[in-house]
Amino acid sequence: MRRREFITVVGGAIAAWPHAAFGEAQRIAIASDSFPVSKMTETSGDPLFQGLFSELRRLGYVEGQGLLIERYSGGGHASRYADLAREVVNRDPDVIISIGSNTITLDFKAVTTTIPIVGIFHLPVEAGIVTSLAHPGGNITGLSVDVGPEQWGKRIQLLQQAVPQATVLGFLQSQASRDWWGPKVSDWGVTLVGPPLNNPIDEAEYRRVFAALVHDRAEGLLVDSEDVHVAILKLIVALAEKSRLPAIYPFKMFVQAGGLMSYGIDLPVFGHSIADMVGQILKGAKASEIPIRQPSKFELVINLKTAKSLGLTIPATLLVAADEVIE
Repeated sequence: MRRREFITVVGGAIAAWPHAAFGEAQRIAIASDSFPVSKMTETSGDPLFQGLFSELRRLGYVEGQGLLIERYSGGGHASRYADLAREVVNRDPDVIISIGSNTITLDFKAVTTTIPIVGIFHLPVEAGIVTSLAHPGGNITGLSVDVGPEQWGKRIQLLQQAVPQATVLGFLQSQASRDWWGPKVSDWGVTLVGPPLNNPIDEAEYRRVFAALVHDRAEGLLVDSEDVHVAILKLIVALAEKSRLPAIYPFKMFVQAGGLMSYGIDLPVFGHSIADMVGQILKGAKASEIPIRQPSKFELVINLKTAKSLGLTIPATLLVAADEVIE
């Protein structure tokens, strides 16, 4: 994390306020394992943050008007997450929003049992983040971006409808994610190839992994829903195109950037849910009593222009099932 960048953003917010207003302000810390601080705004174009800030504003929480927001990023360097968590906790905000991998939320869990945390994570009970979805206990609540391994089975099924011959697939994920999903892939009915992404996860590391996927003759690609991928999605889409790899992504924004297809949650809705939970906590609710939310709807988005460039004919049945088709 670049401390100078953080101080500039927060310091500017503090300097603009009267001291009395600052003393009365409620404070939210937003910490991402990968998203740059500059992306954590309503006007950055990211649908998650657009949803988050628009809903906070609707609920009456406006940055600079009784609300101070401090932004932090681990820059995709897992070795920094523990230090980042300690730095955030030392600032003693009223609520922490933890966005990204399970790792960063677990790092927060290790350093505070009192500051409420609203996280975005994967299968939080299995990961040891909370003990129950309905009754999280402790100081952590939030949203799970998936409902289990069957969600990935559905993604494979959809990809194979577009690319019937694809039985050898790459799975773009970090080593931490590979450790988690590794024991569960045997039921997916495909052969997974290619190495995981190692730290630091940067452009060179993505290029290394894509080169390995081509070498291993991958016929398609699954992209994990890790925050680090979202932060660098244009590079991933470009590398998939260059490698001639039909890919299914976790979020629509990848398809809007030129990816083939996606099956996943509606990110603005997730942003609204985060804001709602934060609002409840700022009004006095305990994180332990706010149930973990899971997605109930997934949207399928297909880019026909990309399909054509890959020489694919998308079946009519798949197009009918799609929530959105980009032509």
